[in-house]
Amino acid sequence: MNIETERKFLVRDSSYKDFETGSHLIKQGYIAHDSGNTVRVRILDEKGILTIKGPSGPDGLSRKEWEMEIPLSDAEDLFTLCKGGRVEKRRHIVPAGNGRCFEIDEFFGDNEGLVMAEIELGSADEAFEKPSWLGQEVTGDRRYYNSYLTKCPFKMWPR
Repeated sequence: MNIETERKFLVRDSSYKDFETGSHLIKQGYIAHDSGNTVRVRILDEKGILTIKGPSGPDGLSRKEWEMEIPLSDAEDLFTLCKGGRVEKRRHIVPAGNGRCFEIDEFFGDNEGLVMAEIELGSADEAFEKPSWLGQEVTGDRRYYNSYLTKCPFKMWPR
């Protein structure tokens, strides 16, 4: 089982698109999300993926993750077991140097208007360059977890 270490940021503007090397359409839902454990089904373009994640540490940076590709038809069937809504987004891939990439999620539907960047790191203290379009860090803020966004969409947040 892998350990996922990532940091999350809000995005200031769309200038990241000037550096984009690809993008994917993602639909996902949560079969379970209790006590920090999650079971997620995702359709990435035309590929099904099942993911199980353990709870995050106190800083929200790292957690255990298991992921497996599944047949698209199984992923579509598993959506019927999902609790709450779905998250739909376009994920933009932007190189970050040192073999790393930023994944910038531009949300649709009930989460329209939210744009968030993630970077997966080898360790919690790994340094990386922060481009000008990268905004406030929201690592560990559970409101920005996709599982939370299915229960309390961005459109419903007070402004």
